[in-house]
Amino acid sequence: MKTRTLPVLVAAVTSVAVLAACSGGTKADSGGSGGGSTTLTLASVDQGSVEDVVKAFEKANPGVKVRYTTSGADQYQQQIRTQLSSGTAPDVMSVWPGNGNPGATHVLAEPGYLRDLSDQPWAGRMPDAIKSVAQYEGRTYNAIFGQNGIGAVYNQQAMARAGLTPPDTWTKLLAFCRAAEAKGTPAFALGNQDNWVTQLVLYALVATTVHGDDRDFDRKMQAGQATFAESPWTDALDKYLTMEKTGCFQKNPLGTNYEASQALAASGKTLGIVQGNWVIALLKQKNPKGTFTLKALPATDDPAATLIPAAAGAGYGVNAKAKSEELALKFVDFVMSPEGMNLFVTKQGGLPSLPDTGYAVDPSLAELSTFIGADRTVPFMDQLWPNAKVQQTMLSGLQEIFSGQSTPGELLADMDADYKAGS
Repeated sequence: MKTRTLPVLVAAVTSVAVLAACSGGTKADSGGSGGGSTTLTLASVDQGSVEDVVKAFEKANPGVKVRYTTSGADQYQQQIRTQLSSGTAPDVMSVWPGNGNPGATHVLAEPGYLRDLSDQPWAGRMPDAIKSVAQYEGRTYNAIFGQNGIGAVYNQQAMARAGLTPPDTWTKLLAFCRAAEAKGTPAFALGNQDNWVTQLVLYALVATTVHGDDRDFDRKMQAGQATFAESPWTDALDKYLTMEKTGCFQKNPLGTNYEASQALAASGKTLGIVQGNWVIALLKQKNPKGTFTLKALPATDDPAATLIPAAAGAGYGVNAKAKSEELALKFVDFVMSPEGMNLFVTKQGGLPSLPDTGYAVDPSLAELSTFIGADRTVPFMDQLWPNAKVQQTMLSGLQEIFSGQSTPGELLADMDADYKAGS
């Protein structure tokens, strides 16, 4: 999750991912070893959605085979730089927007690892908010196909059994957590064993507590006029820990990974999960009969003041030394076509990055779409940071806080030091 400036994100946004932002994963091979220009290699974090896109691409290009792997964000980010520097990276790879993690656009484009995609037909059509995080020094390197939001994703069947409804204020949120715990079904699954997951609840709270009263906060940070430690980031972190102490999460979040947290929410062992919209497709895989809806996570007692983190999701970049460059360009063009884009965002429960794709917003994302249209969103926080180290410090520091090895004050001071060093 990452950039420079993000105005309103058009009704069009993650992929957490992601934050994210961010996807869980396994390995797969679409079949055939192929050779020369008939085989494309691909590394993706879009587990649960890239599979259908690959099939459609192969169908549109008879004789072409895509050899691909999917993996979680942590594993992927650790591997991709090594592969690129050693010449073993695939032709096409997941790339995050902006500058916030080791797999982000700026981080990979600066050393020349990514091919310039500015000459592709879709590059000039990206909205400014998306384009700004797909570019490095004015050139486009990232085929960003979707926009993502972070919020509370509720299992509607589990909510009905518990007789509860989504809270829209902070006071109601804590009461909701207590009521859920009393019924033996914790409110939210939290998979903090995977360190990238640790940021999502915090980002959902920061959106309102920090940016609700100061939309210029990131500009002030960049100008040296604000810090993490002396800002409402302290309030957001306190609320995160208050949620944990109130019983909003299942026992032992540090012993629960992303995959296990999905299983808890999908099966109704928790009432939901705080995640990006990309998790909806994975929950539906685990529970095809389930209905899942993303709502804003409240951080104050004024529902009208609530904001949602929403930003460009991860896209795809082309290896500057791709062995099958022509196929690689064909693939990213397919990803950015109405067919490819709509396939991706339908499977992920997202919103397309380009207008006029004919996409019908899934009911599960109605609130996210409304917030985007009403300019009630802020970028994923790390997209506006000057280097990837700030986020990595935050992720490891949050795990240390949950294990009792650090404190909020220490974490925010460390983030400030890394921010200043990288500015």
